[in-house]
Amino acid sequence: MDFWQPSTWDEALAIKAERPDAVPIAGGTDVMVELNFDRRRPTALLDLTRIGSLGQWARDGEFLRIGAGVTYQRIIDELGAQLPGLAMASRTVGSPQIRNRGTVAGNLGSASPAGDAHPPLLATDAIVELASLRSVRRVPVAEFFTGPKRSVLAPDELIAAVLVEPATGPQQFAKVGTRNAMVIAVCSFALALDASRRRVGTGIGSAGPTPRRAAAAEEMLAGELPWQSRAALAESVARHFGQLVASAASPIDDVRGSADYRRHALTVLAARTLTWAWGEYQCA
Repeated sequence: MDFWQPSTWDEALAIKAERPDAVPIAGGTDVMVELNFDRRRPTALLDLTRIGSLGQWARDGEFLRIGAGVTYQRIIDELGAQLPGLAMASRTVGSPQIRNRGTVAGNLGSASPAGDAHPPLLATDAIVELASLRSVRRVPVAEFFTGPKRSVLAPDELIAAVLVEPATGPQQFAKVGTRNAMVIAVCSFALALDASRRRVGTGIGSAGPTPRRAAAAEEMLAGELPWQSRAALAESVARHFGQLVASAASPIDDVRGSADYRRHALTVLAARTLTWAWGEYQCA
């Protein structure tokens, strides 16, 4: 196995162009698991941990541009107020050690349907910045996933950053797992209420071949919520929202749960997170 450890971004892109088979590694929380269980034997590794610029975040117009090396723990500590949904999801990732090593960009790179960061990124219309020696392009996260553990990443591209708008309303994230800690989601759900534009964002995880949004649920809820009066949320609206979210999923039966259970759980999670988010909006 070949191993590279570039110190600049340009050097990393040059190596990736020359060796598209090189697997990027930063936190290693996905790559090392696959190596340890002999699920993957890459011919080359590209260590990105020495590239300081990847560990930075900053304003980029209306977005927060989060470098590919920013860890889950830093999102919790430094961006929790501005990106509450993503911070909530980050708190559910593994152990403290994993949160101090793992990154949202690494989660995207693995493109697992069960990735915890994916639902809040979908709910907030995040953008993934991809770079190569050829160009830099920005892809809406809803277009990033193409199948189980597959994405639009070209062989010579690396994820440079994720761009997310700061929250303009309440956000929530919830997941169901087989235990309370260090758990892979049986299913997960994220919700973002954009009060200024009266828009609703959703994200569904671990209930289909790719993470996805629930477009019909978003459209229904945006039209039904009493944005102006902030009146109490009708139980029928929450129930209908949960049903529409569940109908947007296409889960399977596997060792972590059945398809029917996942649909039921999504119905509950969607109604529950909506109740929490609307309560927060009423009190704001």
